[in-house]
Amino acid sequence: MDFNVKRLAADAGTLFSRAVQFTEEKFGQAEKTELDAHLDNLLTRAETTKHWTEKILKQTEVLLQPNPNVRIEEFLYEKLDKKVPTRMNNHELLGQSMIDSGNEFGPGTAYGNALIKCGETEKQIGGAERELIQSSAINFLTPFRNFLEGDFKTILKERKLLQNKRLDLDAAKTKLKKAKMADARALAEQDLKMTQSEFDRQAEITRLLLEGINSTHAHHLRCLNDFVEAQMTYYAQCYQYMVDLQKQLGNFPSAFSSNNNQSTASGAASISVPILPLSGPLPANTANASSGFTELQNFSGSRKARVLYDYDAAGSNELSLLADEVIMVSSVPGMDSDWLMGERGNQKGKVPITYLELLN
Repeated sequence: MDFNVKRLAADAGTLFSRAVQFTEEKFGQAEKTELDAHLDNLLTRAETTKHWTEKILKQTEVLLQPNPNVRIEEFLYEKLDKKVPTRMNNHELLGQSMIDSGNEFGPGTAYGNALIKCGETEKQIGGAERELIQSSAINFLTPFRNFLEGDFKTILKERKLLQNKRLDLDAAKTKLKKAKMADARALAEQDLKMTQSEFDRQAEITRLLLEGINSTHAHHLRCLNDFVEAQMTYYAQCYQYMVDLQKQLGNFPSAFSSNNNQSTASGAASISVPILPLSGPLPANTANASSGFTELQNFSGSRKARVLYDYDAAGSNELSLLADEVIMVSSVPGMDSDWLMGERGNQKGKVPITYLELLN
């Protein structure tokens, strides 16, 4: 019991002398032992490494998961050591919506088939994004986080010990200066010698830890290479998925300049994606000037036709169209070859033949 009381008293005395020394230094009433330039530079470098590691870690987390609410939820699950529930990401949600809407419109229609194919590709991109996040978390985020929560906390602990040893050393120097009697000076010199030894030992420990920052940088460089490789793989996959999708939807450049827009058979054939004009007819080509249209334009009479795409009338003499509706069409003498006269009930108006498919 007496030993514990004496130890507590000694610790209290040490804390008091440190507090006095620290206060007097702040007011310029006591000298302060400065760290050597090399050690001071190492401390600054460690702080800089910690600052930018935190910033890069945070911004990478934002990049991989832009939703702050989801990030907070994942953080809480991690702290509670529980598995994060599986959820669809944005690409997968979009893909599922496209697939559902494509099935609603009908996979046999051009638009429905295109939506389903686009939705499947979006889900593939979502899967690639999931792989990117998983790879980045293991090979990039985790090493950065381990440094902040492990190595740097050890550095902080040893740096604090070094600060305390420095205060003890400077307090011993002040005590020696104030000692007048020979016995007091001898005791103060012995105390100074001991605190100097402890300070030098702690300074060496701290220096060795700080020099390990070079190894940290080398490790983080390897992690950075892994992160770049993961992104490269992700973007290459996304590009390939889109190239494959474009091939399924048709050759875009030729679709822009022509209108080979014939109906697909039950979603089995590839889809040609047109760019429709705001007004006026599309330029006709040999496919659209088929024998059926030629026969209809050369002879009187009318036939049923299915509308391939929506069309907004540009004037009162034209008829607006809705995709997949069936109307009656006929030829009028003197009318431009790109147009037919369309009838829907008691509504009549010019319609462009490139939006139509004649029915038997």
